[in-house]
Amino acid sequence: MIQPYTPDVSLKGKLRRRFARLTHRRPAKLNLSRPTISFTFDDIPATAAHAGAAALEAEGAHGTFYVCAGLFGQEGHMGRFANAAEIAALIERGHEIAGHTFGHVDCHRTADADLQRDLDANDAALSGMGAPQVHFAFPYGEVSPHAKALLASRYASLRGVHKGLVRNGDDLNQLPGVGIEGDDGLTVARGWIDRAVADTAWLILYTHDVRETHSPWGCTPDALSWLIRHAKESGCDIRTVGQVLNG
Repeated sequence: MIQPYTPDVSLKGKLRRRFARLTHRRPAKLNLSRPTISFTFDDIPATAAHAGAAALEAEGAHGTFYVCAGLFGQEGHMGRFANAAEIAALIERGHEIAGHTFGHVDCHRTADADLQRDLDANDAALSGMGAPQVHFAFPYGEVSPHAKALLASRYASLRGVHKGLVRNGDDLNQLPGVGIEGDDGLTVARGWIDRAVADTAWLILYTHDVRETHSPWGCTPDALSWLIRHAKESGCDIRTVGQVLNG
């Protein structure tokens, strides 16, 4: 069974991630006429591929799924991870598949050659399913200036987990994301949706498992559905990461 991993939560780690925001920046060119929300899913537990996708489809929307092909079908602390057939079904229904490394590795702690091999394996596996890898999210949000520099030329966008909105000119190499996670996930995400509405900005939300007895990194199907409806009723466009960046 895949076990939880503890990223660097030391002061040094926090400062590294914050300093990384100042380096190797690539400005986003956004053309937003309305506030925009992207609902994204990391690792892709099977419940995200089913209940998460279904919640979006019920409102005529699609999501971005950051996939680790090396986890296909394995059991983990967020339940079973989606398998290749379930990811293929997401592609067929119009959802966006993005990269998250093959083995869910820490991009800061992994040696360059090992990281490149891991990324090559994930990109090849997903491209072979008809989903060329364009966008990426750092597992655990673990990023450093070196990791940004290494991945910047490989993907059109790189997403972290620091909270914030995206506006024109913000950094494509370290996009912010707000988690729909834990008992207060709905309340936190709702507040950020309302901020996006007020600023006519882009908000990237992310979660993991979508089930009634969710992990600390997931949410319930009802919470996710409520947030999707709230975004629509507030006048937001719901678009995938690629749709936003492609104009």
